Amino acid sequence: MLARLGAQALKHTPRVAVQTHARRAISVQSLLHGSPEAKQEGDVQIQQHSRLVARGKYVHGFEVHKVKPDSVQEYKKAAEAYYTAIKDDPELHVKLTGSWETVVGDQDVFYHILEYENYSGYDKTTQKIKNSEHLNAYRKLIPYLTSRNQQLCQEFAFFPTVPPRAEGGIFELRTYQLHPGTLLQWEHTWRKGIEARRKFVEPVGAWFSQVGRLHQVHHMWQYPDLQSRKELRERAWVLDGWSETVSKTAEFSMLMDSIILEPLPFSPLK
Repeated sequence: MLARLGAQALKHTPRVAVQTHARRAISVQSLLHGSPEAKQEGDVQIQQHSRLVARGKYVHGFEVHKVKPDSVQEYKKAAEAYYTAIKDDPELHVKLTGSWETVVGDQDVFYHILEYENYSGYDKTTQKIKNSEHLNAYRKLIPYLTSRNQQLCQEFAFFPTVPPRAEGGIFELRTYQLHPGTLLQWEHTWRKGIEARRKFVEPVGAWFSQVGRLHQVHHMWQYPDLQSRKELRERAWVLDGWSETVSKTAEFSMLMDSIILEPLPFSPLK
């Protein structure tokens, strides 16, 4: 009934009003999608942009575990047993980039970033784990969790992940929920901005989502402590072009998150 009434009302609406309504709808869609090109081409363009900006050799799996507050210590032991075993297994084509615990942000949350040799490496690794003793080790994690999430990401070509190191301190993981269609603009903006900021601090890595929550960008930084982070970020504002990078980042993003992490003892990156 409502559909018929709507159709009848539209039938008697002047053509000018219909055209105005259509233009208004297009305008809204343009804003939501970030650009007219993105609006017209949709996900096809997103995939084309992904090929342009990605360092295509690797896929990174972000595994996020929310742990019961009274089970954190037991979880850490189980996590060490599982992630250490799979990274040391020569039959598995996977590397553990790092494992961290959130100290500022949602509490009792743990991040594990795994590196696979592209999607074929991910397929082979996960299949082998399902048919090995590693599956039992993973199942020992489950009773300590309240939720778990996984996302597959690729690296930005200009921002490759650093190799294992032990510099100490804290890590900051920044996550941006981009407007669909703005990935290429985000990459172009940060490609210019990051060269200036490298004078003060080296990035750990940057990734954009491919499977899971889409249109997300992550980048990670390492600092001696929170005070050093504050001072280094303040010094960055004097760099030529950095304020433009920050301004455009806000323009391209719907949501922004910053969390502070501490590496677990078995993390290769710490």
